[in-house]
Amino acid sequence: MRERLVVGNWKMNPPNIADAVELARAVAARPHGGVVVGVAPPTIALAAVADALRGRDIAVYAQDVHWEERGAFTSQIAASMLRGLATGTIVGHSEVRRDQCDDDARVAKKLARVAESGLRPLLCVGESAAEHGAGDATAVVARQIELDLAGASRRGLERLVVAYEPIWAIGTGNPATADHASAAARAVRAALKRAGLDADIVPVLYGGSVSARSVAEFAKADGIDGALVGGASLDPDEFAAIVRAFG
Repeated sequence: MRERLVVGNWKMNPPNIADAVELARAVAARPHGGVVVGVAPPTIALAAVADALRGRDIAVYAQDVHWEERGAFTSQIAASMLRGLATGTIVGHSEVRRDQCDDDARVAKKLARVAESGLRPLLCVGESAAEHGAGDATAVVARQIELDLAGASRRGLERLVVAYEPIWAIGTGNPATADHASAAARAVRAALKRAGLDADIVPVLYGGSVSARSVAEFAKADGIDGALVGGASLDPDEFAAIVRAFG
């Protein structure tokens, strides 16, 4: 049985480190019902949040990582810098792909670095509105999995998590349907099998306007094991409701 996992991606929130620590403690104070829970604070708050959650059953994730271990890479963070602070890191989020021009070749280098570092990789894949409209969602997701795993040691991917986040749903308030998410999950696992991984043990999360109102549909969707939550993760009570849905 695959683990049930819900991760809150706080993006560029809350407004300061003190608020991030308060939010982390509020998340930790809510019951989790057997669901594995994680939070991904902004880099500037990572150390403070990790300290606040030390000894608690909440995993801490970075929001991104560089593929090099050191060097002249202004504003970037290396996998080695995350040791002792984070359990893992998000890789390939659509907003990073968009804002930092991360193509699949760059994402693949990041994923390979994370896998060999011992951190848990949370790989994001998903199609654009145009690709969705053309009926190419599953083909796009399968291609991203193939390209993003290129070069990564299979031995370092035992704890891989994949988040399916249709780009057209992120932040719009219009999530995908459960059937669409299940079809994407099947495409993800088929691509993972072709890559030589044990796809049956890899959790697939749904992300994209996940809320307490919409989560029940995804919690029952075939092949969906949890959620990568954006804006709703900033409200501890709503986030807790989403976690309970997967319990």
